[in-house]
Order: sequence, then structure tokens, then C-alpha cells
Amino acid sequence: MRGVRRTYARGPETVEALRGVDLHLEQGCIVAIVGSSGSGKTTLLNIAGGVDRPTDGQVILRGRRIDNLSEHELTLLRRREVGMIFQDYYLMPGLTAIENVRLPLMFSGGKEQDLAADLMERAEIGARRSFYPHNLSGGEQQRVAIARALIHSPALLLADEPTGNLDSEQAGRILALFRSLVRTTGLTIVIATHDLEVARQADAALRLRDGTLRPA
Repeated sequence: MRGVRRTYARGPETVEALRGVDLHLEQGCIVAIVGSSGSGKTTLLNIAGGVDRPTDGQVILRGRRIDNLSEHELTLLRRREVGMIFQDYYLMPGLTAIENVRLPLMFSGGKEQDLAADLMERAEIGARRSFYPHNLSGGEQQRVAIARALIHSPALLLADEPTGNLDSEQAGRILALFRSLVRTTGLTIVIATHDLEVARQADAALRLRDGTLRPA
């Protein structure tokens, strides 16, 4: 990110969510973005993943500027290169857990269906593969969402409070999974979190406050 700003109109007021954010990430690392609720962490992730556009500045992914791509190009980018874990999961209620994990492959044309079962096992949710979302706890739904975000082998994983609904032991295992993926695939992971313990386990931690990034 180069000089990224994001402003919103809220009635007669203009809200500055991001104020000239500069962020450079090397491939194959885990970076934590720490901040309180409403600090702009989700906005930063959405812009990094092409879900939102900056008001000003540039966003470059693997040498390609993405903030000026068309909506169709951004959709293809997200299907191929970006995995996103949302706070609210966004699981399809009419699909089983494993069908939710496989869903991105249906849009990208991927045929590696065994990947879904493997990722569910690694996320410790394999025993619930035939369950529907309403039969899963919040933590279980979170782990399904994590497996789904990884199914298309993205280059960049953006995780919004990925351990927020997990106890400390489960959170530790998910972070261990992330570290394993970084080592074996070169995946780059950005975690937005308010949990300082999660931040301490990242390769680097930055604090987002008043729309600017600083060392945590």
C-alpha cells in the first residue's frame, strides 16, 4: 500500500478511516494489524483484498496495481490470489460444512475436491463435514471459514479476527496451521486482531490507530 486513504461520508460529516497508510509485505510472512474496534482494521483488509477501493493511494499485489482494476478483474483476482476470513463467516446456510469449503472451487473451476477434506482435518473440523452451519458452534463455523479461505491456495490470506471465537488452545492450533502454511507454501498472511497474544506470535505487528499504522 502506498499512501492509502479511505474516507466515508456519514451524513454531513466525512470520516477518515485510513490516513495515508504505507504498508510493504514480503512474501511468506505473518503480519498482525492490532487495533481496537472501529480503528479501520477491516477497511484495511478489504482494500488489500480488492473488496473496497481507496479514496486515494495505490494498492499493489505481486507487482500488479489492483486499486484501478475493473470489478470483473477484481473478482477474478479474489478467486485466484486472495483468501479472506470474515468476522461474520458468511457461510451458505443451505450447504454442509464441506460444501461450504468447496464452494470457491466451483467458481474457479478447481477439481481438487480432496483438498477440502484435508483442510477441514487440518483445521480440526473434519468430524463436522456433513453438518449445516446452524448445527455448528461459532468456533466451528470460524474453522470452516478458515478452510474455505485456503481451498484455492491463495498467495495472500487476509484474516479478520480469525481467532475471535476460539479458546486459547484452539487459537494456538489455528496459528500453528498458519505458520505451517507459510513455511510450506510461501503464503503471506495479514491478521487483523485486538488480541496481543496473537500479535506476539506473528512475524511482525503493527498498530492501526487514528487511521495510521505504527509499530505495535
